[in-house]
Amino acid sequence: MDITVVIPTHGERVNNGMTAKAVGSVLGQTLPAQSIIVEVDKYRRGAAETRHAGLMKVVTEWVAFLDSDDSFYEMHLEVLTDAAFTEGADYVFSHPVTWGGYNPFEKDFGKPWDNDNPRHTTITTLVRTELAQSVGFLDYNRPRSGIFGVSDEDWRFTTGCLNAGAKIVHVPQKTWLWNMHGRNSGGVPGQGDAPPCV
Repeated sequence: MDITVVIPTHGERVNNGMTAKAVGSVLGQTLPAQSIIVEVDKYRRGAAETRHAGLMKVVTEWVAFLDSDDSFYEMHLEVLTDAAFTEGADYVFSHPVTWGGYNPFEKDFGKPWDNDNPRHTTITTLVRTELAQSVGFLDYNRPRSGIFGVSDEDWRFTTGCLNAGAKIVHVPQKTWLWNMHGRNSGGVPGQGDAPPCV
């Protein structure tokens, strides 16, 4: 399976080493990615539009997403790939180990995906590239509000994939680290440790 990992980032996270740690976690996978796209937000667009710009450069069949302040455990891509093949899925997500904060979605760990009752997933997914590019992330920079009290970005991408007919599968394993360091941007330009908008 050909996979590209897209990592949106900005100058602060490049300078403080977070981005290097995220890239290192991709390089250490038991199932290597074919390529990594590190898309740097030079124009204060926010994580969502930066991720979209990286996504549009992907040419492999599959794309995985990783925020620059998080990291994959070494089996992440292998576990998600196995599930995609086994289940014939278009969109696969696992669950994080949460560091430095509280995961409000812990209660959903291990629950099978239900199309009739969709729930918050995560942006840390493995998705068929054609599907992901058709849904995209443009115009997803919105303040924290939404159904789940967090940025709408994850929810809108998930429901967009669902509405496009995707088969979504939840893998009941914790395969990545969610770094809740108190400076997360939620995809909003100028929020968290992202450079302020001017």
